[in-house]
This record gives sequence, structure tokens and C-alpha cells, in this order.
Amino acid sequence: MSRATRAEINLTALQHNLHVAHTNTQAKIMAVVKANGYGHGMIEIARALSSSDGFAVATINEAMDLRESGVYQPILILQGFNCADDLRMVFAYDLQCVIHNEQQIEILEKNQSKDDEKDITVWLKIDTGMHRLGFSPPQAKVMYQRLQVCSIVQQPVHVMTHFACADDPDSSFTTQQLKIFSDSLDALNVNDETQISVANSAALLAWPDAHAKTQWVRPGIMLYGSSPVMNQTAEQYELQAVMTLKSEVIAVQNYKQGESIGYGQTYVCEKDSRVATITIGYGDGYPRHAQTGTPVLINEKYYPLIGRVSMDMITVDVSKSKNIDVGDEVILWGEGLSVDVIAEHANTISYDLFCGVTRRVPFIYSHVG
Repeated sequence: MSRATRAEINLTALQHNLHVAHTNTQAKIMAVVKANGYGHGMIEIARALSSSDGFAVATINEAMDLRESGVYQPILILQGFNCADDLRMVFAYDLQCVIHNEQQIEILEKNQSKDDEKDITVWLKIDTGMHRLGFSPPQAKVMYQRLQVCSIVQQPVHVMTHFACADDPDSSFTTQQLKIFSDSLDALNVNDETQISVANSAALLAWPDAHAKTQWVRPGIMLYGSSPVMNQTAEQYELQAVMTLKSEVIAVQNYKQGESIGYGQTYVCEKDSRVATITIGYGDGYPRHAQTGTPVLINEKYYPLIGRVSMDMITVDVSKSKNIDVGDEVILWGEGLSVDVIAEHANTISYDLFCGVTRRVPFIYSHVG
């Protein structure tokens, strides 16, 4: 019999979350499916999100894979291109690119000619405070002008930025970034045909002013059912879990007070205890640093993780129930147990958990609900 550990991907929940995005904005939706669809399977996710107006990925290889899978909508490469060979692929696959450094503009300028019949849609990225990629506002005006006269750049040049603290509704930094971006647009003297994009998932839900007058939003984590906003749950935004990570109980043992559980004897039973062993571990992507007390869901009740997470197994205190037995299904996160709760117990974020599920875990795609 095959191992029971699996990741169930609810495509109906995914489509519901896309609907939530639509109800919170008048802008077009550029669904972010980078990093293999945040660990959910990029091609399957993109097909289920076929009603999106466009898609965003991090790299050119991701974009090429999407296009070859049959995606016809605009595809934006958030890191753009790095060389002339990349640029040729951008043209061949009809891709859009973020322009965030001068070297990219130089590549465009060196590869233009009077006989060009094709052009490329580009998004000038302005660094309004994230300080990761993009041009400072003074640089942006010069680069924008260079892109405007480049023969292989489709006009108008579109403009975007990215927020650093949109997940914190109380942060004044997002307001500062919006002001810097607005002033930058004025300095560029953009026209009405210029497409603008600033809002990620958090800004889409928590900062309506960020996308009130823009043409595109870029939801990512919210599509997968995780809350993008601090101190707010996915349920509060009516988001549904897309990935439910499941396994099963493979042993139930009784231990005496004072006996230790697992590697390093990090957990010692405070009383006589009933302990269930579950066939999942960090070899599957369950977080090794999940703390004692991290909940798991068995038969619709929560039980605490105890001891260290092993490569293939975890141990759970089920002393409060006499009904747990070998073969019982276990939910590690997903429907009934928010991934955000597990991320908090493991001192990480839901993105990390989703992307960390390993290849040995089979993915099962279905429409449920």
C-alpha cells in the first residue's frame, strides 16, 4: 500500500479566491503563479485561473513553460531579462518584462534596428522604498525617456512599484510609498493609456487607495488561501484553503510520566501519555522547526505536536482521546487548520510552507465544493 501523505489541491477554492480578488478591485487581475504556483503546481494553477486577465512569474523559464502549456493571456516576467538571448525568447514567446536596471535598457537599445516589426511591452519599475529592484524616482525619469525612444519597445511604457509593508495596515510606510509613486508618475508625465500596477495581495485587500486608479493588481498569496495581512485571518477575507496537506496515523503507543519522545529527548511526558506517530516529516516539507504544541487535526479535533520533527515522522499527544487509531486521517494544514497557524508555530510564513512541500508528496487536483 502506498504512503498516505499527500497534498490535495482544491481548484474550486482557488477560483473562489480569485473571485474575492475581483470583488475587492475594479482593476484587472494579474495572477502571480511564480515558484511553481507558490508550490501548488504552476501549470495546473494557471489552467484553473484561466479567467485571470494575465499572469506574473519571476523568471523567463517559468514564462516559457506557461506559454507552452497553452496560456494565451499576457505573461509578465517580474525579474525581466538578463541578456540578448533572453530577449530573443521574450519576443519568441510574446512575453512582457519588468525593466528594473540600466543594463536591461542597454540590451534593448543594442538590439533595435530600423527593420524591427516586433516590439516588447515593458513595465518600468520605480523603487519607492522596497530597495530591492527598480529605479529611484530621479533615475526613473531618465530611463523612462530612453524607453520611450527605443524602437523595439511598445508604447506607452507601463509603470509599477512594489510595497514593503502593505501587510501591516498600521504602517505609515505604505502611505509614503504611494506618495512617492504618485509624484514619480507626475514627473514622468504619463498619459491616459499608460498601465499602472502597484497592489499585491495585501494592498488589494487592506489598501484600497493603492489600486483605486490603477489598471492592474498582482494578487499572489491570497489566491492560495492564506491571509496576506497581519493579525487578519483568511476567513475574515472569505478566503478558502487551496492546499490541504494530509497524512495518517501509523502507530499509537502509551508512555509513562518521565519518558522522553523523539530525538534529543527534547520532550518529556509530564504525565502518562498516549502518543500517535504520523507519517510525515521535514523530508515531505513539514517544517522541522515546528514547536511543541503546533496543532494537527485528527477526526475534527486538534492535538499538539510533541518532540522534534523527524525526516519522515512526527509525534502527537492524543491523550485526550481514546478513539485515535492506526489509519486515521491527519490534516497538517489546509481545510480546518489554517496554514497561517502552522507558520506562526514554526516561526515562518505560509509562502515558505507551501513552497517547501517536496517532490515525494503526491499532489491530487480536484474541484470540491
